[in-house]
Amino acid sequence: MKVSFYDYDPSLAAAAIFAALYGVCFIWTTYLWLKHRAWVCLIMVVASAMESVGYIARCISTQNQQNQSIYVLQFSLTVLAPLLVAAFCYILFGRLTYLVIPRESRTWKVIWVPPRFVTPIFVFFDILALFLQLIGAVMLTSTDATDANAQDKINRGKDIALIGTIVQLAAFGLFTFVAVRFNFTSKRFEKSVYQEYNNDSRYNTADEHTLQMERETGDTNWRALLRVVNIATILVLVRTIYRLVEFTEGNKGYVNEHEWCIYIFDALVILPCFALFVLFHPAKYLPYLGFRLPKHAR
Repeated sequence: MKVSFYDYDPSLAAAAIFAALYGVCFIWTTYLWLKHRAWVCLIMVVASAMESVGYIARCISTQNQQNQSIYVLQFSLTVLAPLLVAAFCYILFGRLTYLVIPRESRTWKVIWVPPRFVTPIFVFFDILALFLQLIGAVMLTSTDATDANAQDKINRGKDIALIGTIVQLAAFGLFTFVAVRFNFTSKRFEKSVYQEYNNDSRYNTADEHTLQMERETGDTNWRALLRVVNIATILVLVRTIYRLVEFTEGNKGYVNEHEWCIYIFDALVILPCFALFVLFHPAKYLPYLGFRLPKHAR
């Protein structure tokens, strides 16, 4: 007889609430993505879809606690989705540094990581962490407890997931410090960067979008977007620490035996990230929203 994959009685109501909330985030994020043709925001569309499907799968899993496939699906999606949120923060921060800092001022004192390396370096570690956590999560959740080597497989999966979480925590911890520090080092660039874009013939392709932003929103305060990135990074960092504790404790740890932890330290922590990027959408602050920045904007 198969046993439940949970060490507690999972709540259908809690899973349904977060499935609905993340579903709203997905719809809203997708709408703004298409409305503004903000192709770079595709990452958040995918992340919100993963969270939504993950909690829908958790709803099903609460009523089918012996179904391994559904359990693996909900666990993997909710573990991996925040890594895409982290990647989005990396990309936005890189775009902001290009927007704000003149070429001649992109020095070590202003920003420890050159703008052209911000996204590639941190996204590389994010992808590495994603694959390690994916492998570990699959090993943890797909191991049959009746196998002779079940405990060895579980321990190996836990170790791999733990390494992935440590990689993510180290990279994201450094990024959080760099991003928060930039709030202070960027004060010398208080002038309107949008005016500079409008007055420079090299940026003519951005004029129409920039002027439209100013007409429709009256909001050209790039610092608002920077603050949102800062808040989102701190929230993802909190969630990463939670997952680190979870993988460190193992299956019989306090975190794994109490369902409230996943909702307080994961679901409820990541949800505001989507809400913030909807309310303070990058289209209000960035003149270029494609997958790649034009050469003259770098």
